Amino acid sequence: MPANPPQLLVAASLVAVQGLLLLLFAVLEAASLSSERMSMGLTTSAFFFAYGAALLGCAWALTRQHAWARGPVLLTQLIQLGLAWNLRDRLELSIPMALVALIVVAGMLSPATQDVLADDPMRGRAD
Repeated sequence: MPANPPQLLVAASLVAVQGLLLLLFAVLEAASLSSERMSMGLTTSAFFFAYGAALLGCAWALTRQHAWARGPVLLTQLIQLGLAWNLRDRLELSIPMALVALIVVAGMLSPATQDVLADDPMRGRAD
């Protein structure tokens, strides 16, 4: 297995941070449950937990050069860019969100990252 390029490591690290933040949101949502919004709070917390865990799994898979993790990671960044656009009135939130998403997209689309994540069944086989 070839070494991971720096672009891939940066992208995977930022995706791991996104996953950890979603897990934190899950805990905060669960901690703020009230009887009036119990089902909404539980489902929101479960969603954040599952999404955060999935992103952590994708970040780990990227560092192990598993090509399947590209799709969920890129989809997450597109969602984050849309959220940043919707929050454009709050620049202190929207600018960091957009920058992180763009850095991850650039890292995922870099030629070096695409080379190590290429779906080549012959890669890693001895002739």
